[in-house]
Amino acid sequence: MPSLKDLRVRITSVKSTQRITSAMKMVAAAKLRRAQELAEAARPYAERMERMLGSVAASVADAANAPPLLAGTGKDDVHLLVVMTTDRGLCGGFNTNIARWTRQQVRALVAEGKQVKLLIVGRKGQGMLRMEFRDRIIDTIEDAAKPAPAFDTAADIAARITTMFDDGEFDICTVVYNRFESALTQVVTPQQLIPFAQEADDTESDDGDESEGAVTASGATYEYEPEENAILAELLPRNLSIQVFRAMLESFASEQGARMAAMDNATRNAGELIDQLTINYNRTRQAFITKELIEIISGAEAL
Repeated sequence: MPSLKDLRVRITSVKSTQRITSAMKMVAAAKLRRAQELAEAARPYAERMERMLGSVAASVADAANAPPLLAGTGKDDVHLLVVMTTDRGLCGGFNTNIARWTRQQVRALVAEGKQVKLLIVGRKGQGMLRMEFRDRIIDTIEDAAKPAPAFDTAADIAARITTMFDDGEFDICTVVYNRFESALTQVVTPQQLIPFAQEADDTESDDGDESEGAVTASGATYEYEPEENAILAELLPRNLSIQVFRAMLESFASEQGARMAAMDNATRNAGELIDQLTINYNRTRQAFITKELIEIISGAEAL
């Protein structure tokens, strides 16, 4: 049975932890609002960029002179997974969900005879995946979102991916991140970056005369100046940076939401533990008092 001093020390310790978790919850909540605004603001631009590139690429996807970022290498033997995790912990199942999806995907690709490489953004992902996939991790990028995601950092990551592709180090690149739905919900989302994944429903190519431009599903015809290949050669690298930046923003907002929820749960659990310890303390104190009274009364009767 713990002594009164042990219980007092434990209560004081839990109260200190509760103050820390409460403060972390408020900090995460303050960051979440701004991060959510940035993530939601980036979505329309990134999605429209993809649709526009899909419309332009529809007429040249099968051309021999299509840009490499669109045509790819023609193989799918080597896969590069860009895994977006955090540099800090205490954010619930955020990193665990990403790591679980990555493990399943790597095992599935290896079972198909593919080679897999991992480029991890965030030190937590490196720690979770290092034990099983040490030989597959090519590098870990730390502090990419400190204090907040920046487009220059995303552009540097995209430039590194492009350089690796130009050097023939992989055939397909996919970024994996947590898409922000709400403070309580983050969805693990894979997005293929290289080769550019077209949406078949958005456009239809004109089989009669390619010089007349691309025909969209709505029937509108667009003519591009300069030619489609020139546009794609300029915009595909930029789109790669935009999609990486979007993934970073979504991941950052999801991290703040997950941390706020986790710290809220921790604060409530600490409160429940304090109540339970206080009850135990009072019961133990009452038992000691009762025992002392019995000893005093017994001694008085003995006299």
